[in-house]
Amino acid sequence: MSEQGSVSSALPRSVPNVTVQEVAGARVVIAVGKKKTAIAKAIVRPGIGRVRVNGVPVEIWPIEMARIRMMEPLLLAGKELMGKVDIDVTVRGGGGFMGGQATAVRIAIARGLVEYFQNPKLLELYMVYDSSMIKGDPRRTEPKKPGLKHARSKKQKAYR
Repeated sequence: MSEQGSVSSALPRSVPNVTVQEVAGARVVIAVGKKKTAIAKAIVRPGIGRVRVNGVPVEIWPIEMARIRMMEPLLLAGKELMGKVDIDVTVRGGGGFMGGQATAVRIAIARGLVEYFQNPKLLELYMVYDSSMIKGDPRRTEPKKPGLKHARSKKQKAYR
């Protein structure tokens, strides 16, 4: 039997939306994270521990809540793993860094780190801490209905 398309992995589960490539002899992982309409692409490559989001170092990100949210997978991984890689994240869509974009960045970084290091303990740590760091959140906004102002609004009725 031929094993076409199957990739041997040290991880017990597959990580979704991750691509592994060889660039100039170095292993590079491209991970995608989504939250509502925000899409983040993280490129994990060998380096010295730099993390940039849209070209800005994550340590000096101006919005504190978004910075904390984006740095969660980095803090959980630890300094010894983070000193081995550089992460460049590009994020767009989602309407601001408070919710959707910060969560999309968080998901992309977590997926990229798990796939780059092929560490089952890191995957288990993320799944126990918050499983949406790997699996994502499938909820989307409900579409507006014709004839109504919002998705679930109804016209008022008077009984008396």
